[in-house]
Amino acid sequence: MARTGAENAARAGTAVERRWAVFHRWGSFALLGAGLLFSAATSRLIGMDGPRWAAVGALAAAAVVLQLWWLAAARDRPGPSAYSAAYYGVRWALAFALTWLNPFFATYATAGYYDAERLLPRRLRWPGMVATAVTLAGSQSGGFPPRGTTGMVVFGGLLTVHLVLLVVLSRVAAQEAERARAQAAAIEELARANAALQQALAENAALHAQLLVQAREAGVADERTRMAAEIHDTIAQGLAGIVTQLQAGATAPDPAAARGHLDRAADLARHSLGEARRSVRNLSPAALEHDTLPGALRKTVAEWRERTGVQAEFTVTGTVEELHGEIAATLLRIGQEALANAARHAQATRLGLTLSFIDDEVVLDVRDDGRGFDPLALPTASARAGTGGFGLSGMRARAERIAGSVTIESEPGFGTAVSARVPLVRHER
Repeated sequence: MARTGAENAARAGTAVERRWAVFHRWGSFALLGAGLLFSAATSRLIGMDGPRWAAVGALAAAAVVLQLWWLAAARDRPGPSAYSAAYYGVRWALAFALTWLNPFFATYATAGYYDAERLLPRRLRWPGMVATAVTLAGSQSGGFPPRGTTGMVVFGGLLTVHLVLLVVLSRVAAQEAERARAQAAAIEELARANAALQQALAENAALHAQLLVQAREAGVADERTRMAAEIHDTIAQGLAGIVTQLQAGATAPDPAAARGHLDRAADLARHSLGEARRSVRNLSPAALEHDTLPGALRKTVAEWRERTGVQAEFTVTGTVEELHGEIAATLLRIGQEALANAARHAQATRLGLTLSFIDDEVVLDVRDDGRGFDPLALPTASARAGTGGFGLSGMRARAERIAGSVTIESEPGFGTAVSARVPLVRHER
């Protein structure tokens, strides 16, 4: 729309300039012809005789020749110059002489008002327009020379009126010119702003396309991370438990004990299969499907205690709240991972898992009295990628996904404490 407005304004300005160019080219001929017609119609009233008409004819022919010369000369000298000032002066002299012979030739003299700014240098514009005003005032007062005192007074009054009008109209014209320049500058600025806007829109479209690509890639990466964590928390942990039970069954002293280990291995396989299917569908863990987080954790700790033979206790503190599904699932997975790590590495004799509801946070603490380790000596993410490790980093990633955090405190020979803190977001009813 801004571009259309600027183009319309530019076209309108060009059309006006073309009309003025036509007037400046042929206007003097038309005004001279009008003067001849008026003079012929009033020749008896003015009392023009043969010698006067001969002088009018000679002056009119000179005016035509002058105008034809200027049409050819103006092509190479479009602006104010010595040639244009000379043309203006000679034309004024011819108009003044014709008006002296017949006042109605003042129509030809009016061209001096329209051409002064175009033809005269700045220092000669006022003198040129004053000279034109003298010619017109003389014509309106009854012709040259003014007759008697009354004629001089009338001539002086009319000249004063012309000069006052020149001052007023010159100021109005200057204001209009300034307004036109300001409008032209505003239109140009608007055009630049529109061009900048178009460029910004193009850049925004390119950025939007780039963001879509990045969002798609981020979605793919996030889904891969989620699936990796889910596989680790379900299939990997289940397989590790199955291997442990099978190894225990292979070394069992009697068939009954071996059968018990095999049954637990089969139960772990079925459970892991179900969890893997739920992970693929991005569903909540099966333990939370028909139970709250405290209940699910209590059952998880009991199953872990039965499977490992380690003394384990579960405690809840604070006012229990029904948590949002994502919060509950994250804490359950972190608890399961902490228990799995303790079973594989801690060699603990006692373990405690505490779920605390504290103001606007939920804290899950898992402490054992195992052999511990040096947290600063943990392998980097790239090193873990080669060994299959995903536990601690996976717990941190899960917590950070819901604006939480996981801290690890451990020392060789003094056990390990895992603490996960997440926002308390209530279940949406």
